[in-house]
Amino acid sequence: MTPITSFAGKSVAVFGLGGSGLVTAQALVAGGAEVSAWDDKAEAVAKAAALGIPTVDLRGLDFSRVDALVLSPGVPLTHPKPHWTVELAKAAGVEIIGDIELFCRERRAIAPSAPFIAITGTNGKSTTTALIAHLFRVDGWDVQLGGNIGTAILSLDPPAKDRIHIVECSSFQIDLAPTIDPTVGILLNLTEDHLDRHDTMERYAAIKARLVRGAGTAVVGVDDDWCSTIASDLDKRGVAVERISVRRPVANGYFVDKGRIVEADDAVIREVANLDGIGSLRGAHNAQNAAAAIAAARALSISEAEIVEGLKSFPGLAHRMERVARIGRALFVNDSKATNADAAEKALASYDRIYWIAGGKPKTGGITSLASYFPRIAKAYLIGDAAEEFAATLAGKVETVMSGTMDVAVADAARDAATDGAAEPVVLLSPACASYDQYSNFEQRGDHFRSLVLALDGAKPFVEVK
Repeated sequence: MTPITSFAGKSVAVFGLGGSGLVTAQALVAGGAEVSAWDDKAEAVAKAAALGIPTVDLRGLDFSRVDALVLSPGVPLTHPKPHWTVELAKAAGVEIIGDIELFCRERRAIAPSAPFIAITGTNGKSTTTALIAHLFRVDGWDVQLGGNIGTAILSLDPPAKDRIHIVECSSFQIDLAPTIDPTVGILLNLTEDHLDRHDTMERYAAIKARLVRGAGTAVVGVDDDWCSTIASDLDKRGVAVERISVRRPVANGYFVDKGRIVEADDAVIREVANLDGIGSLRGAHNAQNAAAAIAAARALSISEAEIVEGLKSFPGLAHRMERVARIGRALFVNDSKATNADAAEKALASYDRIYWIAGGKPKTGGITSLASYFPRIAKAYLIGDAAEEFAATLAGKVETVMSGTMDVAVADAARDAATDGAAEPVVLLSPACASYDQYSNFEQRGDHFRSLVLALDGAKPFVEVK
């Protein structure tokens, strides 16, 4: 745990006592803060109280005596409507922050030179975060991995000059971190997402840009207009920028050329790594992830030899184009993390003969943007709330089956793929939707897919052949 000593003696209200909220309250108490914690769920309050965290209904709290409101990232700050705690804090002029901000302030207080890499983007941030952590572990570092990837940042060991924190940040977390200042900040890409929480794309992009604006070195993917504009703004601000691209050469930074990661230094180029044959980094999107990871590793002086070794040994992540099993020639791939069309595009672009399981709670725009990949889809198996909408989009272009639920879809797709004569037919779960209509989260959805696949007759768990 990282005790928040920088708030010792201060009055701090904490709202939201889920996993990260509980850790946040404990870290504040451990650091000497006067904590008043609450949640809308009675069971969460009871759990916190049992752990010795002071619990107080914040509706009755005198906010004029509060130094800060620490909000869990899942609680609305601005849209669709500010949470009632936000309104109370703003009325009293109390700052509203989150656990990432607490970490940043503690780092500046106790170990300002401690290395800290922060990663964000609409898609690819979890894989990039895990890959960077893997590269630093291969190089022998004391790695603390957390944030949006699943481990609360304040549950990690405290910042220290010989310890590196590698932290995935969502837009919700950055919105609550006004002074975030990583050693290396990474912004991978930006496409429309979470507008129910941020209202406009402009506001969403501005929040994401905050992470790289405060960085010592900013690594920015420049393959979309939003990020390209942000990179240019960083230049004007005097921030050191490393651009990355999978579409075209850059003058300074890293770009991808036929699977090779190429470094450009004032347009002088040389190959740094080759991703050919690394199955866990298949596809253009993973080439972008790898380029960003290499840029971060080089910024902190990891040798190219260690980087190459780390790339080759990276196992990949669950739910991100995770190869689950084979049955005969058919490969079964769990890409449950693809919760929007842009994320699903990455998997669809990586395979040629696809039996596609898609659907869930739909996102704005549906799957119309994926039309160029429809010829790769042998058949689509539609589940969840989006099934009818997706069927209408695919009508006349892709044969569809209204499977409804995951168990039916897996059985249907496995049966059809078994009779396909292609060299490697792929049964792909890449939903292009949120999971909340049938599952608690994308992890639960992916776990269900994996368990169903491994229970099929003849299923052989996938083993990477190096």
